[in-house]
Amino acid sequence: MSGGTLGPREGSGGSIKDGRKLRGREAEERAAQYLLKEGYLIVERNWRCRSGELDIIAKKNGMLVIVEVRSRSSRSMGFGTPAESMTPRKIRQVRDTAAVYLLQHGASTSNVRFDLIGIVLGPDMKVESLEHYIASF
Repeated sequence: MSGGTLGPREGSGGSIKDGRKLRGREAEERAAQYLLKEGYLIVERNWRCRSGELDIIAKKNGMLVIVEVRSRSSRSMGFGTPAESMTPRKIRQVRDTAAVYLLQHGASTSNVRFDLIGIVLGPDMKVESLEHYIASF
């Protein structure tokens, strides 16, 4: 038995990573609700392949919309907004994953749009802000 001290992720009844996953799931749920209210049809959620995951695939007015959901807790806003967390590497990954989805579903690339929804959640998981960036990347 070692006499070491517990790290920040051990023994606290839940890890920091678990909190991020929970916040991410809640943000995706809120984004889907928002899209439905705005008249979008949700086609798929959390579609995965080897290259990555697409958070939400929706349709509106004949357009297939790939939606990336980014979230932050209100406490971590000092690190930037949810939209600012969308890096060139993440954009490339979403586009590559979307290409696989389109190929597998025989969809044309001519009617595809990439949106971003940024959500800030408070400590109680209530939405403090939601921003929808249409055709953002």
